[in-house]
Amino acid sequence: MPSNDELAVPQDDLVEAWKRTLPERLAPGDTADVYADGADPHAFHVHIKTAGRQMMEFDFAVQYVDSREIDIQLKDVEKDGQTVDESPEHIQELIGDYRRHLHETAQALHHFTHT
Repeated sequence: MPSNDELAVPQDDLVEAWKRTLPERLAPGDTADVYADGADPHAFHVHIKTAGRQMMEFDFAVQYVDSREIDIQLKDVEKDGQTVDESPEHIQELIGDYRRHLHETAQALHHFTHT
């Protein structure tokens, strides 16, 4: 159950912390861009590119529910620049892996977000 404590970290600082921490949790060769959500100071977007020949890209919206808990929404999956169906098992596995990495990053930043 989420607590009632609100995130007090400025959005720019939060995005910078995620930019430093998320790549440590991704597979070697995967890359991530993290950028602020202009409409919500507790939210940001994550764009992940897979390594290797898969040429897949994943877009997630991440929002802090409180100072510890995040909500993750998948926004888009692309292959070679074209939106693809996300239902095949191998894509679902990648989505699950990336969601786990996002949660791991939020956990690693608890010292920063939960004061």
